[in-house]
Amino acid sequence: MPRIPFDDVQSRLAKVLRELGFRDVRAELCARLFAETTCDGVYSHGVNRFARFVAMVRNGSVDPAAEPRVVVRFGAMERWDGQQGAGNLNAYAAMERTIGLSRVHGIGCVAMANTNHWMRGGTYGWQAADAGVIGMCWSNTMPNVPPWGGVEPAIGNNPLVIAVPRAKGHVVLDMAMSQFSYGALESYRKRGELLPVEGGFDAEGKLTRDPGAIEKSQRLLPMGFWKGSGLAVVLDMVAAMMSLGNATHAIANDPLRETGLSQMFFAMHPEALGDDARMEKIADEVVASLHRSPAAEERRPMRYPGENTLRLRDENRRIGLPVEQAVWDEICRV
Repeated sequence: MPRIPFDDVQSRLAKVLRELGFRDVRAELCARLFAETTCDGVYSHGVNRFARFVAMVRNGSVDPAAEPRVVVRFGAMERWDGQQGAGNLNAYAAMERTIGLSRVHGIGCVAMANTNHWMRGGTYGWQAADAGVIGMCWSNTMPNVPPWGGVEPAIGNNPLVIAVPRAKGHVVLDMAMSQFSYGALESYRKRGELLPVEGGFDAEGKLTRDPGAIEKSQRLLPMGFWKGSGLAVVLDMVAAMMSLGNATHAIANDPLRETGLSQMFFAMHPEALGDDARMEKIADEVVASLHRSPAAEERRPMRYPGENTLRLRDENRRIGLPVEQAVWDEICRV
């Protein structure tokens, strides 16, 4: 697989975005977020997802000129309208505002309606942690997961992100409510690999590790079975209620028309309550305890969420981003 320097990837993506109508600053940021996602090893939602994003701009699902606006303010809480703008730019702006609110009030919250797929949700967790705050955010999606016991997609895989700042390496949890996202299934299928554990059902209703079979059946396995299914439902409800936006059932079940999403962003400023040194010590102790835990496989030691990201980020910055030749050729043609 070719390795392309980070700056070359960002430059090429930004050029495409400017040609699509994005202003220079927004094109550069949007391109950087895509490139950083691949750099951090989340290949399914980075450069690999760019061509689909371009298609959504061209079909009118994403408005390149639209920026989010505040609808209602009340203390540390705000409701926003994403105005169908680029999902990663909207989410980045919302988290930035949430961080700012937390510095004033100790906690901040932004609920946003009418936005688009935010690509890698973990981006906004790292954004919060880099700013020194505890961050939490989630998004609903189109109906792409059957509820537990169901056979047709009716709930979203609704990614949830929780981030904790830490000087020795931020802890960033980024997970969907399905055992594997469709983007992850696609990546495994393209590499010709089976999933490490069962990720859904095949056409005959049998649990399988075959990503292609799950894509065909559209029967993703909810994370934690009924628990993940239930969590997806309440995350969807809260995001739609607080933003006064669409719930999953009202979102088109079409990846190229998945627009009008609802999202939530929270930030907590640790220094607001004082003794941040003690809080840092607690975080370090939790990580140390995890690292001391015996591993079932000798070569696979225990890791905290986000630990492997730091290793991949350093590697990909040094030797270039791994981009499939077919993906890069498609981007160079758009």
